[in-house]
Amino acid sequence: MLAVFKRELKAYFASPTGYIFMGFFLLICGIFFAFSNLLTARPDYISVLSSITFVFLIVVPVLTMRLMSEESRQKTDQLLLTSPLSVTGIVLGKYFAAVAVFLLTLLITCLYPVILSFFGTIAVWEIVGGYIGFFLLGAAFISIGLFISSLTDNQVIAAVVTFSALLFIWILDWVIQGLPTDRISGIVFACALAVGVAALVYFSTRNIFVSVAIAVVGFGIIAGIYFSNEYFFDGFIVKVFEWFSLLKRYEKFMMGILSLSPIVYYITFSAVFLFLTVRVIEKRRWS
Repeated sequence: MLAVFKRELKAYFASPTGYIFMGFFLLICGIFFAFSNLLTARPDYISVLSSITFVFLIVVPVLTMRLMSEESRQKTDQLLLTSPLSVTGIVLGKYFAAVAVFLLTLLITCLYPVILSFFGTIAVWEIVGGYIGFFLLGAAFISIGLFISSLTDNQVIAAVVTFSALLFIWILDWVIQGLPTDRISGIVFACALAVGVAALVYFSTRNIFVSVAIAVVGFGIIAGIYFSNEYFFDGFIVKVFEWFSLLKRYEKFMMGILSLSPIVYYITFSAVFLFLTVRVIEKRRWS
């Protein structure tokens, strides 16, 4: 894993990718810092971090589009996959390299609150909590980009799909407001989820019996929940989509609340997408 990490980190700065990512990120952060804090003489730096989350929509596709797709396009993935390295080590090495570039850029922006501290008192621990949330949010977005990069050998397609996925997450809270909340819709959605999980297992294992068994068990669980608590499915769609809302959990950090729950959520969210990336590459390795 360490060898892949060093190779990818070196590749970022041997090409324009790392410099474009850092330059654009620092430019946007600097503009918001100047207009939100310097020109208005406000010490509220946490609002800067809250305002620039949109930058992930642009910089994460740039950072992740080549991670796996470039290997597929140049056929160097065959060398990696036949090497003694484990697929998990390869994926983690690439992921941590991208996260390291992001973290390095984020550390540079720490100069901004330091500058503010020369002119007055700042909420140090609130800013530290905001940085932790901002880092975890970015790391979760990077895991999505890495997963999408593993699905194609075209960097442009990887970047466009990653941007679309992040945009959907970005507007998810608005989408939730228009979702149906009635019981029937909730039950139908739960059944669709059971079918989706069964389909995912089938495409991963090609075992129809296991997939059908999972679907039947899922329908049984839904029926059991309905007869034990029929109100469970009221607003079920909204609850599920709210669970996937990365930005909603980020709000706690912006309010200065450092809670364990969103930290565990972000780490788990990233781990799930890393696991899916490993599964995609494992499947390609043995196909």
